[in-house]
Amino acid sequence: MFSRFKKSDAADARPALAAVGAAAPKAPAAAPVRAAAPAVGTPRAPADAVAADKEKKRKERLTELKVELHKRLLDNLNLAALEKASEQSLKQEIQSIASEALDEMSVALNKEDRATLYQELYDEVMGLGPLEPLLKDETVNDILVNGPRRIFVERAGKLTLTDITFRDERHLLRIIDKIVSAVGRRVDESNPYCDARLADGSRFNCMVPPVAVDGSLVSIRKFKKEKLGINDLVRFGAFTEEMAAYLQAAVSCRLNIIVSGGTGSGKTTTLNALSSFIDNTERVLTIEDTAELQLQQVHVGRMESRPANVEGKGAVTQRDCLRNALRMRPDRIIVGETRGEEVIDMLQAMNTGHDGSMTTIHANNARDGISRLENMVAMAGIEMPLKAVRSQIASAVNLIVQASRLQDGSRRMVSITEITGMEGDVLSMQEIFRYERLGLAPDGKIIGRFNATGVRSHYSERFKQWGFDLPHSIYEPIV
Repeated sequence: MFSRFKKSDAADARPALAAVGAAAPKAPAAAPVRAAAPAVGTPRAPADAVAADKEKKRKERLTELKVELHKRLLDNLNLAALEKASEQSLKQEIQSIASEALDEMSVALNKEDRATLYQELYDEVMGLGPLEPLLKDETVNDILVNGPRRIFVERAGKLTLTDITFRDERHLLRIIDKIVSAVGRRVDESNPYCDARLADGSRFNCMVPPVAVDGSLVSIRKFKKEKLGINDLVRFGAFTEEMAAYLQAAVSCRLNIIVSGGTGSGKTTTLNALSSFIDNTERVLTIEDTAELQLQQVHVGRMESRPANVEGKGAVTQRDCLRNALRMRPDRIIVGETRGEEVIDMLQAMNTGHDGSMTTIHANNARDGISRLENMVAMAGIEMPLKAVRSQIASAVNLIVQASRLQDGSRRMVSITEITGMEGDVLSMQEIFRYERLGLAPDGKIIGRFNATGVRSHYSERFKQWGFDLPHSIYEPIV
């Protein structure tokens, strides 16, 4: 029968469940029976409601079959041999087992339903179950699970509810455990939340009951297989060619840059694009909580923080990685996201010979970004006068690039602001480029344009010294 992956001591196939077998028994063809006419005064059900009810019952039936067949697969497959099996041979084996089981249960399915069932069984055994088709969908950016019955996806900046569901909470928890155990982590009542990374690099976060009240919460930020470059972002309308020329000069001249923005605003994408201007002769070290950066340079060292183990020991924080990175002769240090006490080491690195370093922070605008840096310094427990903190920031940070996700789902680089120094106790800043909103189209799309502010860059002389003599026209506003 199916010998390659079958257990040598597998028990005989279990008898068919009466409920499942009764779902679609084989029967001889019978003469069609005309449906009785509805009684007078009884409203006829709308065609779409009948179709929706029929589709719902079909999915419920397939789910019941999948549960039973999955049990049979676990009983029959030699799981230890699956690691060496090719995808094609394993799919054929699953199809053989499932097909024989359906015949034993006297269940008749059309070709489309059989293909769907075989694929879902493969996803359950080797993949992440119901999440697998969403992970393969290139149009999906984020997958958000609110309990077993409500799975949302983000496409083009908009959230929509899908018709994909888990069987129950236990099914969802099994998939979560499969993900976190693959990276040596765990989730249970004593440790109800976890950050992890999927095999393709996608960022995973989960929170399980009792902290998650209505069922486990899962969020997956999908990893882009194709890295977006500056030209791609210009083509998508994230910023203009003039802004790209300015940013190329800023990165090449080793200005320290902070990319600021909210969740999902495109900070990491922007940081990836900016890193493309780094020369291949430079040694770059990246530090992240969850590795997402896709640097294309030759000389890149990647570091990732690590949480504590079951005993509460062994944690390696971003600050630990950053301190160690300073001893590894980096030309530039790129921190995926600064959100805690590591800000002290980051500012010191920017001030002590590691020009051209970059990081991201969560903030709504450039001025709020500076306030966030000040607050993070305070959270680190270091008592410094506010003026001293601002002076440290002014000498360390040269440029703040503000990314934003607008109400229509589009992502724009809404502001580029330079930090020019201190004026008394106030940190001096000047905006070079901004995005101006002009209106709203009938389809809900935002109408706007990128414009220069008319202020010439504070670093123009530095640009010239490095061979980037930008024309004055890029600083002239559109009237």
